[in-house]
Amino acid sequence: MFIRASIQKKKTQTEYKTFKLVESFRTARGPRQRTILNLGAGFDLPEAQWKDLANRIEEIITRQEPIFAYAPEVERLARKYVRQIINQGGNDAVYRIRAGKAVAERESEGLPDYQTVDVNSTENEEPRSVGAEHVVLETIRELGLDEKLSEMGFSRPWKDVAISVIAGRLIKPCSEMETHWWLRHKSAIDELLGTDFSLLPQDRVYRVSDKLLSRRDELEDYLSCKEKTLFNLQETIVLYDLTNTFLEGTGKLNKKAKFGKSKEKRCDCPLVTLGLVLDGDGFPKRSRVFEGNVSEGKTLEKMLTGLEKEPSLIKPLIIVDAGIAVEDNLKWLRDNRYDYLAISRRRKREIPEELASRMATVKEDKQSLVRVVLKSDEKTKEVEVWCHSIQKEKKEEGIKNLFRQRFEEGLKKIEAGLTKKNGIKVYEKVIERIGRLKERYSRTARHFEITVQKNDKDRVTSLSWSLKEDLENTDGVYCLRTNRQELNEQELWNFYNTIRDVEDAFRCMKSELGFRPIRHHIERRSDGHLFITVLAYHILHAIRFKLRMKGIHDSWAKIRERLSMHTRNSTTQKRKDGKVIHIRKSSRPEPHQKVIYDALSMASVPGCMVKKIL
Repeated sequence: MFIRASIQKKKTQTEYKTFKLVESFRTARGPRQRTILNLGAGFDLPEAQWKDLANRIEEIITRQEPIFAYAPEVERLARKYVRQIINQGGNDAVYRIRAGKAVAERESEGLPDYQTVDVNSTENEEPRSVGAEHVVLETIRELGLDEKLSEMGFSRPWKDVAISVIAGRLIKPCSEMETHWWLRHKSAIDELLGTDFSLLPQDRVYRVSDKLLSRRDELEDYLSCKEKTLFNLQETIVLYDLTNTFLEGTGKLNKKAKFGKSKEKRCDCPLVTLGLVLDGDGFPKRSRVFEGNVSEGKTLEKMLTGLEKEPSLIKPLIIVDAGIAVEDNLKWLRDNRYDYLAISRRRKREIPEELASRMATVKEDKQSLVRVVLKSDEKTKEVEVWCHSIQKEKKEEGIKNLFRQRFEEGLKKIEAGLTKKNGIKVYEKVIERIGRLKERYSRTARHFEITVQKNDKDRVTSLSWSLKEDLENTDGVYCLRTNRQELNEQELWNFYNTIRDVEDAFRCMKSELGFRPIRHHIERRSDGHLFITVLAYHILHAIRFKLRMKGIHDSWAKIRERLSMHTRNSTTQKRKDGKVIHIRKSSRPEPHQKVIYDALSMASVPGCMVKKIL
């Protein structure tokens, strides 16, 4: 084998070079040459290494061990081109090169092919994960996202990268740099797509987020409409909430990166906030990225404006938490004729005495008991929904006891310092320490009566404290407000519980989809990172929705782990005549993997078998 350069001309008469891998062979009519592989015009290996590359390709094909080590670039290119040689010609073609003649034979599916081989020469190589990739890719195709990207002007290479990056966020959530390595060395998604990522430029993995982000509204509208049609969704409820995540670095190039109250307690890092609108079945409808210190109450109008313009959407019930349920937002919802159900922001949470005896049970089992009572307000035309949960009461009581214990431990440390040598005894310093402790446990401190006594020298002589009598027992009590007056206790409580879908979405994004941290410094890349996570959640929720319909309620992390061991492998064997059989095929699925494929109505063996004799 050798590499040949030839000069070609464009229609404009501009000359350019193309490169081919060529093989010489003898026939009855004399020596002949044939092209094994077209290397293209982008082949840039120095000419001095062309012969090494051709020799190494031949050694890999014929299973010969090299005498000397080749340069890393030669080794990398050789393996890439061998893979292309084996894969070219279609997955159902068998190429036999014998007597200087290449013959491609189409074989029928399942037709026996008996060969005499040396069993001891069997080798397996290039294992790549294919199980989760198969599930994600088939779901993307079912949603028509691949066709939509083509309609939006994505070329074939860009479409393949976009699909793969979204799949990577589901299967291997990590940074774009690690995703690039995963696509090249660990995943078989390129084989399922009919492409080759062995030389995928790293920059393309970064830049694809820019292309996706620029068409965010169009993509979200398409997916929302497609999911509604595909799964026959009834959009009677809309859920809205926000969460934030932190950036690594200063974030000085990102205008949205602001310091605020971090959900992950990372107050040392700048934050950005993601707002997410979901339907009642948990499918995302739209998303936006806000500043890290944005006030929750100022985002509702921006997120919901235009929602009523969807022609097929009946006015839904908007469900929001207390942070968003400010009076201005509720007034905007009423002015725009939206019904709403919100967590009340009132400080006092004690159930009125006249209502306590009329509470109705809406949930009762071994672990929990929930009772609800309604109170109508003629002035505001709202209904207050007073709820009491035994499970919530136990949880809140446990939290209060924990903070009381920590607060008392802090007081005991201050008291111990009064009797220790070099301990803090000065009255002002002791009061300062108590003040800091109260600031740290502000909600707990108001339940304690603290007494500090000092002598004439302004030294503290004693410190005592006692727990005040808790006159208000509000543990497990919460209040909702709604302008839907025709709904009963059970219906309102069931609607309220759907807010957990938003919490579950954020929890899933953060724990299973690489939502945090953000390693980008530029605003558009940071927004693109979050948008790819939202797109990945569309795919993930579609998968889980179908599995739940079949009675499978496992988390995505568990499903992904079970599918991770389903691989695609290359097997080679030497024939008796010295030729080598190359087979590329997916392994047979384990029973627990087949259960998932069957539930999703997908083929249990991803991809086709590629077989060549060289």
